[in-house]
Amino acid sequence: MSHETTIGFSPDQLDAHLEKSGLDAVCITSKHNVQYLLGGHLFEFFRNFDAIGISRYLPVLIYPRGRPQDAVYLGNAQENSDVENGRIWCPTIETRFWGSLDTMAAAVQHIRRLGLDHGRIGVEMGFIPADAMDFLRDNLPSAQFAEALWPLERLRAVKEPAQLALIRKVSEDVVDAMLATFATSKAGMSKKAVSDRLRYEETCRGLRYDWCLIASGTSMNRASNDYVLKPGDVLSLDSGGSRDGYFGDLCRMGVVGEPDAELKEMLSFVDDIQLRAREPVRDGNIGKAIYDRVLPMIEAHPLRDRIDFTAHGMGVIGHEAPRLTDKGPVTYPADDADQPLQSGMVLSIETTLRHPRGLIKLEDTVAVEKDGCTGYGDHGRGWNIIAS
Repeated sequence: MSHETTIGFSPDQLDAHLEKSGLDAVCITSKHNVQYLLGGHLFEFFRNFDAIGISRYLPVLIYPRGRPQDAVYLGNAQENSDVENGRIWCPTIETRFWGSLDTMAAAVQHIRRLGLDHGRIGVEMGFIPADAMDFLRDNLPSAQFAEALWPLERLRAVKEPAQLALIRKVSEDVVDAMLATFATSKAGMSKKAVSDRLRYEETCRGLRYDWCLIASGTSMNRASNDYVLKPGDVLSLDSGGSRDGYFGDLCRMGVVGEPDAELKEMLSFVDDIQLRAREPVRDGNIGKAIYDRVLPMIEAHPLRDRIDFTAHGMGVIGHEAPRLTDKGPVTYPADDADQPLQSGMVLSIETTLRHPRGLIKLEDTVAVEKDGCTGYGDHGRGWNIIAS
């Protein structure tokens, strides 16, 4: 069997990342990484929740470095239908578990069988329940456990052509849903009604609706509430939708009625920052060059204290490698700021202006390419008109 074509990711790349991290194997328990390594499979029953009975759903994928033929998948008892449909590539599959401890007991048996009980095993510290981690330590006392975040992120950072195509289509659908929402909204509607409409539009396009951060009027509050749109209000829609495990996360602007000169100028400035940030985005350029290009432009603006800018990797999750700053809205080490960007990476670039007239923001998705970058879902970037 050719694992490179069957598995859907490169075992050689994963092996290289595991070796660099000094890991003999990974025991993966996060839904997003299980889904990624299984080529898109995630048990639909537990997509939106984990709790069942007295425990929780805990999928486990055990991957020994250099031995994809020995990979093991442990799933819920009801996942046997997906196994019958041939959706899971792992050579060893057991779907008979109903909680964290029975799943982990089987994981321990397989780790011993594979001769890894004295090895260094990577686990996802932020995504493994306390009882499961305690069980591993108690029953594998000679094993060492280490964080597996780095090798798994590095594996996901560079997307394959099919993954890029999926992110592009999802991004286009998210923006189309926003434009349809602007077109069907009007003065007198509540923020809640608008966000419900966006949920409907995304769902109609085959997306899984994930969130909507919505701001209107002069308020910076981005929660759905009963605020009613009024003539002249700005409306910011920052939404994420997904398909087959990949996100589209973008922000577009609307205004009730026609935008005046001040609003046109402010959104044009935000757009200029966004486009300026793309100029260094190409294979081989250092990641922090994005910030070097736009920060002087922001610092020179009279409203600089009201402007937030960030660029970060995205794909399976909303913030993933490359990680370019430790000062963004989601804080993490800037591990990739001094590293070269690579073709196939996907970035979210976002500029927020907290203007006295309201929150003005654009968020774009761009893919790194050899000679530059391409925006995904790059339409609807101006003022979208809402009926007054």
